[in-house]
Amino acid sequence: MKMKAVHSIKGVSKSLNSLLIDSVASGASIGFIAPLSLQSAHDYWQGVDGDLATPYRRLYLALDGDTVIGSVQLSLCAKANGAHRGEVEKLMVHSEHQGKGIAKQLMNSLETDARILGIQLLILDTRQGDTASYLYRKLDYIEAGTIPGFAKSSSGEFDATVYFYKQVA
Repeated sequence: MKMKAVHSIKGVSKSLNSLLIDSVASGASIGFIAPLSLQSAHDYWQGVDGDLATPYRRLYLALDGDTVIGSVQLSLCAKANGAHRGEVEKLMVHSEHQGKGIAKQLMNSLETDARILGIQLLILDTRQGDTASYLYRKLDYIEAGTIPGFAKSSSGEFDATVYFYKQVA
């Protein structure tokens, strides 16, 4: 397995689609409602690919050969007063590969790159009680607060989200 930062999804779009569909089907709260169609996954990744052409989006992949088994994104702030911060988005590991430390490796890659880019503060949010919240705490992210009823789940309920931050410089 290798970690890689990419500037285009060319050559990996099919496995990115599979990763996203699997993550949503497995209950990940990453902005989608299950079941997620292949077309919706494709459209999402095409939008990300367009964003990768700008200086404001980074995509980090965990690869098993040529197959994407995990990913995370770093969104950089375009505002002059926010150039020092970035947002961690859509950390995903395929359900067949969870529990192997892949999410931690992806986050370490993102944080290393963030430091190189001069980012001093990382922020993120996740569904309250989600497995990811335990990972973020282990990685020294600090809980900043909770917003109730933030995101609609696939079951139709509204879940709270928890915001975290980490100073990386």
